[in-house]
Order: sequence, then structure tokens, then C-alpha cells
Amino acid sequence: MKNTHPQASAQTLAGRITEWLTFDNMHHQWLLLAACFWVIFMFMVASKFITLTFKDPDAYSAKQEFLFLTAMPDAGKLPRQKHFPEELKPTGKVLSDGRLVQPLVYMERLELIRNVCRDEALKNLSHTAVSKFVLDRIFVCDKHKILFCQTPKVGNTQWKKVLIVLNGAFPSIEEIPENVVHDHEKNGLPRLSSFSDAEIQKRLKTYFKFFIVRDPFERLISAFKDKFVHNPRFEPWYRHEIAPGIIRKYRRNRTETRGIQFEDFVRYLGDPNHRWLDLQFGDHIIHWVTYVELCAPCEITYSVIGHHETLEDDAPYILQEAGIAHLVSYPTIPPGITVYNKTKVERYFLGISKRDIRRLYARFEGDFKLFGYQKPDFLLN
Repeated sequence: MKNTHPQASAQTLAGRITEWLTFDNMHHQWLLLAACFWVIFMFMVASKFITLTFKDPDAYSAKQEFLFLTAMPDAGKLPRQKHFPEELKPTGKVLSDGRLVQPLVYMERLELIRNVCRDEALKNLSHTAVSKFVLDRIFVCDKHKILFCQTPKVGNTQWKKVLIVLNGAFPSIEEIPENVVHDHEKNGLPRLSSFSDAEIQKRLKTYFKFFIVRDPFERLISAFKDKFVHNPRFEPWYRHEIAPGIIRKYRRNRTETRGIQFEDFVRYLGDPNHRWLDLQFGDHIIHWVTYVELCAPCEITYSVIGHHETLEDDAPYILQEAGIAHLVSYPTIPPGITVYNKTKVERYFLGISKRDIRRLYARFEGDFKLFGYQKPDFLLN
């Protein structure tokens, strides 16, 4: 008995040690397993976070831009945002037809005007007095507090129709006779010049003000075609009085018997001494003088500048900003009619001397710079 007891004790002790080691092993394994699960869990969380944050930076950027263009956050939250006066900030609302436009485009147009107006080198080309000639170009809608500066050959007939309806002269654009639109005794459109000085200043400070521009050279081509070639409204004085005056002074080939040519027209407009003929022609020159001379954009703070080339977006945006989109619509724009036609411009200027084209550009440079139109190097060089 004495010999078997130590052996039994040893076996019992070995069993306990084995049991303890097994238990300890399992404990470590459970700890290790738990640690592995914890690491996997943390990795999944981190991975999810990384995916949410960096998965599609372009989409995030696009979403951010969309919010900026529609919500227009405060300037303090956007350190890179350019500063614009409160009175000029567009609302950025969705247009009545459901399309979204980018108010930043219109704000940049206004800022460009302010920058060019401050350029001393362009002062003679960008500034003009707010004279009766300018005030005669601005039509008034007191009922809705709107001022519209007329820039002929840029779709102004349609804007006049919009204002005629707003002023209550006709119930709809379709019912306005064509011969009434430009008859200022019948169309019910008062000019700003018809008010007293105090009333003029009040309207200039408080009313919504806009006008439309297009590429300056393309506008001149349109004016030439409309007044000296086709003349759809039968205005005989352009061919019988104005054209002969231009031909007498500016035609180089005196034996040429054809009617006025575009080259004659260009030479007249580019002449630094054109004003003595302008005085003879009177208000008929509104169809080809500069936007600066018509609307004084450096002296009058306009709310919106529309571009003929983007009129499909600009027209509904202007109506929305003026608060009249629910009252009237801009007439349907035929497809392609507002697109800049470089081929047409090249064709009309073909054969005209570089000297004459450069002189023409020198006169209209202010319009090109103020409204962001590219210098026509393809004609000048």
C-alpha cells in the first residue's frame, strides 16, 4: 500500500496539471479568438468609414457644387466665394419649367462688368453719360417695377411684347399686332426719359433692371441685313437716306453703282469721326451703336445681363428673377436661332481690309470686354 500511494498521487497531480493546462490553453484560445473578432470588427468599421468618405470624390464634389448653386450658402461659410452686393444676389430658384440654371453665371457676368468698368485703360470705351439718349432706350413697367434697356437686333421685339402684356395693353403676346410693338404711341410702354429726375433716380435705384447682348460683330451683321438688305418693316429711309450718306463718304470705288455694301457699313462704323453722320441719322443709329452707348452699363447697376446665345436659359431666368414667371412666358425660341455663327461672320467680313476690321474692333472693344465675348482674332490677324 505504501508503494502504490505515491504513484496514485503523482497520477492525480499530473491529471490536475494536464486539466489546468488544458483549461488555461482554452482560456488563451478564447481570448485570442475574442481578440481576433475584435480586430475584424474594428477593421470592418474603419473600412465602412473609409468607403463612405472616399469612395466617390467626384460625386461628392458634384453634390457639393449642386448645393452651392441652388442653396447659395452664406459668404462666411465659403472662403473662396466672390463677394457680390446683396442687391445683386439671384435667388437661384428652380425655373417654372422645372429646369435648373446656375446663378453663378449671372453673378460672374455682373462682376466682369464691374471689373472692366474699373479698368482705366478702357474708360473711354466703357463709360458714357446717362443722357436722354440712354433714358429713351429704357422702357418702364411700373406695375411690376421693371426696367428694360433696348438693344436692337438682340431679340428685343419679344421682350417688348412681354412688357406690353405686363403693362396691361394686351391680354397675351399672341394678340399684339406686329405694327403696334414698335409704335410707342400705341404699345403702352413709357420710356424712362418721360419721368422727372427724381422719379428716374427712384426707379433706377429700386427697380429690377436688365438687358440682352450678343456677339457685337454678329449683331452688326444682323442690323445691316435687317435695315439695308431685307427691311421687313418697310422703313425706306434706311435705303434712301442713310445708305446714300454712307456710300458718299466711305465708298472707295466711286464708279461702283450697287447699293450699300457691308464693307461701306464697316468703314463708316470704324471711322473715329463717325459722329457727324450719326447726328444726321438721328435715333436710327440705335441699331448699330455700342451697348455702352445704349444702356450705360458702368453707370447703371443692372440686375441681370442676358446673352442672346444662351437665351433659352436666360429668358426664363430673367422672368423668374423679376417675379413675373407666373404671369407671362417668353415666346418660343426657334431651334438654333440664337447660336453664334462663325461661318456667317467670316463670310460677311471676307474681302474687307484688316485695317478696317481693326478700326471697327477698336470702337466695339468695350462691348467685347464688358460682356465676355472673345476677341475675333480670326478676323483681325
